[in-house]
Amino acid sequence: PRLRARFCQSIWMQEQSVLLADLAATKGLGRELALNWLVLPDPKPILLLEGVLGAGKTSLVKGIAQGLEIDEPITSPTFSLSQHYRGLLGSLAHLDLYRLELPSLADELFCQEEEEARAIGAFLAVEWPGRLGFRPEDSWVLHLELFDPDNPDAGRIASIECN
Repeated sequence: PRLRARFCQSIWMQEQSVLLADLAATKGLGRELALNWLVLPDPKPILLLEGVLGAGKTSLVKGIAQGLEIDEPITSPTFSLSQHYRGLLGSLAHLDLYRLELPSLADELFCQEEEEARAIGAFLAVEWPGRLGFRPEDSWVLHLELFDPDNPDAGRIASIECN
C-alpha cells in the first residue's frame, strides 16, 4: 500500500489532477501507469476507469497496451464485454461494463475477469466501474473528464485515487 501511495503521489506530484492536452498525452499516461504497475508487488491494483462516453478511457487503455508492449490493435470491448491481450512485458484484460445495467451481472463478470487476470498476472482495466454493486479493493480509480465538453480536442483532465 505505501508503494502504491507513493506512485499516486509521484504521478500527480501532489496535485489533485493533471491536464492531458491531447490523446497522445492520454496514451502517455496509460504507458506510465503500465510501467509503474509492472514493478509493484502482488497483489497489483486494478484500474477502474471513470468518465463519460468519449472521455478517452479506451485511448488510455491503448497507452497501457503500449507500456506492456502489446502489438495487437486495442479496441473497445463494449459489445464483447472483455478483451484479453498478451505483450512482451505483460498481459492485459480490458473489461467494459457499460451495457450491463444490473449490478449483479456486472459483479459476476467482474469477479470472473478479476480471478482470471490475477491467475495470469494481467493488468485489469475496467471501464464503467459504476455499474458494479461494490467498489473493488486494491484499485486505482482514474477519472477522465473532457476539459471542454463541446470540444473533445481541447484535452482531458485526469484525476486518480488509490484505494
